[in-house]
Amino acid sequence: MGCAISGLTAKAEFGERTTEDDDDAAAAAAAACPSEDQILMIKDSWKVIRDDIAKVGIIMFVRLFETHPECKDVFFLFRDVEDLERLRTSRELRAHGLRVMSFIEKSVARLDQLERLEALALELGKSHYHYNAPPKYYSYVQAEFICAVQPILKESWTSELEEAWKTMFQFVTSLMKQGYQKESDRQRLLALSPKNTAL
Repeated sequence: MGCAISGLTAKAEFGERTTEDDDDAAAAAAAACPSEDQILMIKDSWKVIRDDIAKVGIIMFVRLFETHPECKDVFFLFRDVEDLERLRTSRELRAHGLRVMSFIEKSVARLDQLERLEALALELGKSHYHYNAPPKYYSYVQAEFICAVQPILKESWTSELEEAWKTMFQFVTSLMKQGYQKESDRQRLLALSPKNTAL
């Protein structure tokens, strides 16, 4: 079931900004929200996907760890697990997969309420700064989600539906990246504030 996964450049260390960061910021600002037709397609397909959210969550993360083993470094519980079969039956992975699927469900529900969706995605990006989960991983999850849902949707899966989901993910992850960067900048300023410097 070969799925292409697009890589992103690593974030600059210690908050230093690079041309690539500026390009990412420009791409984030330009990310368009899905059209009305795409929103309808996403919502219709979600009704089917929702019945298998635990399964999709597990498939998504097992594939993520297969294709990008470096992602396991973000997850303390899975960092040293080499046996993918053990991961498939892990309660902790199932729980995390369900949390991610819950976020996707909330995002789908808020596609008609963009202010609420923006607030949700920005907040998740900020929290991912504290999880040490850099933005380069966000697009990996998109690719694995798409791979996981294709067999569930069977003949309902079309190139138009794939494009709709990609558009939604690009929109949401661009907001998450903004939230991550805002929190990174905030933490850097806090670290530089006079209260935090030794005399």
